[in-house]
Amino acid sequence: MTRPLRLAFMGSPQIAVDVLAALVAAGHEIACVYSQPPRPSGRGKKLTPTPVQAWAEEHGLDVRTPKSLKKAPEQEAFAALGLDAAVVVAYGLILPQAILDAPRLGCLNMHASILPRWRGAAPIQRAIMAGDSETGVDAMLMDAGLDTGPVLASARTPITPATTAGNLHDRLAELAAELAPRALAGLADGSLKPVAQPEGGDTYASKLTAADQPIDWSKPAAEVDCQIRGLSLFPGAICHWTPEGEAEPVRLKLLMSEATGASGGAAPGTVLDDRLLVSCGDGGAVRISQLQRPGKGPMTAAVFLNGTPIVPGTVLS
Repeated sequence: MTRPLRLAFMGSPQIAVDVLAALVAAGHEIACVYSQPPRPSGRGKKLTPTPVQAWAEEHGLDVRTPKSLKKAPEQEAFAALGLDAAVVVAYGLILPQAILDAPRLGCLNMHASILPRWRGAAPIQRAIMAGDSETGVDAMLMDAGLDTGPVLASARTPITPATTAGNLHDRLAELAAELAPRALAGLADGSLKPVAQPEGGDTYASKLTAADQPIDWSKPAAEVDCQIRGLSLFPGAICHWTPEGEAEPVRLKLLMSEATGASGGAAPGTVLDDRLLVSCGDGGAVRISQLQRPGKGPMTAAVFLNGTPIVPGTVLS
């Protein structure tokens, strides 16, 4: 194995924790961990550290949480670490050129897509929502562009009809944790050579917003199914159902589905049977198998319907 490297780790969400743990287990020296600043969370709006900061502090690592890296003092403090490399996983801050240039070997970004497809903020969700059959993790040497640098090493995984953003996130975290130490070793000893990303085929994984959540039942069944699974468990695809005898609609978060069956000509959004088969715009239908109503946890459709039946013929808005 290549000698241990002196690293900075830069990441914020849970997917980054597995990579940081793998680098520590591989014997690398983590000179400093950078993460997004703590933010208000929960009903009490208590300042809560990111998963990366919490893990790093629990394991005795030095943590910095600057709001920006654009000013000279932050850049000088980073350069003073005397790094071999920096490893970046969903950090959430733009790295100025002075930061990119400071480590001896550069900055290695573990990006959760097959570049140049799905550059940007939400590659896991966008890959499922677009109906992709495969995704993965690319170990990319960072440059000044948005996820445009050359790729050092890659790992791939299929997207199946049972894939959700939640379980794909966990699988990609595993792949990134396996790939990062190998990519670093190859970068350090020269056995892995960075390869420029292919020309063309680039897509942008824009940040998820509330506008991505409402379900349009007039769309094809496969597209509705991909939207539901691509937003599960968070933030969730949503529709509304008005219980019999009530005036106010109930907001339902749909978490798991399967494109199956035919609508029989029913209007889009019509519940076709007593097991939540819902018609879509292309003559197909989607079966909902997991959902959530306000104030409740996720539950299977069978459990939900046992307590609150949605009768066939009901139209979901």
